[in-house]
Amino acid sequence: MKIYLTVAFAALAGAANAQEVSRQQMRDIRSACEADVRRLCNGVQPGGGRLLQCLQQNASNVSETCTAKLMEIKASRQSN
Repeated sequence: MKIYLTVAFAALAGAANAQEVSRQQMRDIRSACEADVRRLCNGVQPGGGRLLQCLQQNASNVSETCTAKLMEIKASRQSN
């Protein structure tokens, strides 16, 4: 599962740079991962992919809710 999550993070990080992740998808990620960000990345300044990087570094501790949302969005991007 950690490998899949790392791949999802990498895909989303690349997509964020290319602005391929929609605003709605970003809101969905934020909603699903908010508790993880608070718990695992407290004090990390948002922007520049820092929060996504923090979650990736803590992939083994990311909740199933957050992981599922990231995987869902990654899958939806691949099907487009």
